[in-house]
Amino acid sequence: MDRRRFLQTAAAVTVMSTVRAEAATRLPIEMAVEYNMLPTKISILERFQLAKDCGFARIECPTTPDQGDAEQMKAAAEKVGLPIHSVMNMDHWAYPFSSADPAVVEKSLDGARVSIRNAHLWGATTVLLVPAVVNPQTTYKEAYERSQVAIRKLIPLAEELNVTLALEEVWNKFLLSPLEFARYIDEYNSPHIRAYFDVGNVVLYGYPQDWIRTLGKRIVKLHIKDFSFKHQPGTDNSIAAWVPLGEGDIDWTAVYEALRDISYQGTATVELDPGDAPYLKEMRRRFGLILSGEMPKKAQEGV
Repeated sequence: MDRRRFLQTAAAVTVMSTVRAEAATRLPIEMAVEYNMLPTKISILERFQLAKDCGFARIECPTTPDQGDAEQMKAAAEKVGLPIHSVMNMDHWAYPFSSADPAVVEKSLDGARVSIRNAHLWGATTVLLVPAVVNPQTTYKEAYERSQVAIRKLIPLAEELNVTLALEEVWNKFLLSPLEFARYIDEYNSPHIRAYFDVGNVVLYGYPQDWIRTLGKRIVKLHIKDFSFKHQPGTDNSIAAWVPLGEGDIDWTAVYEALRDISYQGTATVELDPGDAPYLKEMRRRFGLILSGEMPKKAQEGV
């Protein structure tokens, strides 16, 4: 993100915010940061320390097959006092559970098993899974049925290690309505299969507040990010982009009210572009505004 524009919009949010993020109305939600938002040119321990210094209470880490790296992450979390609350599984895009090729599905299952064991090592409670990918080779019906067959194979290990498999709706042409997502989760009939709801991922075809109320107690974790879809004046073109919190199209007051209505009390992880300490601190501050119901409708208005 352009630094000048970032500083301008940060100032705009500050001016427009008249109530502290730590107000009495703040939702009882822990604020976490995605590991990949942290600078890559510093050590694992330094990344954890930076996240802690920027005000985050927890962190979500990616699948880490290298046992040495996994142990370093565990040690860093313990030393810094920043718990790893979730694992973002990494193989489900390249090797989808919905593939017609059994070898591809088994590759995906192997990656998910690594993630589950990472979670057990780190003390994380969830593993995020993308359940399926619809594409020219895989119909919607096939994706639905194949993914459930594959993911059911992971439930015994998840039960054994007490890890929840949290399924996320993403831009995969699958689970395109909250009603369907709820039904898909319910059909597993397992307390170890829940929803990992991404607020930003549904903006193109729905309203996050509607999805939150429909999914209700099925939601075990949240991803927080903002999205902008703008028409270019004088053209037939539109620009879609992930943007810093408060600068997109999401009605954060409505999201706040929906989370309050379902009494969500878990962890929410901000998932945006990586950046330096000032950027991370500002995203943490805006995150606090969201959870206190004080995020302005558009942070960039007037800039």
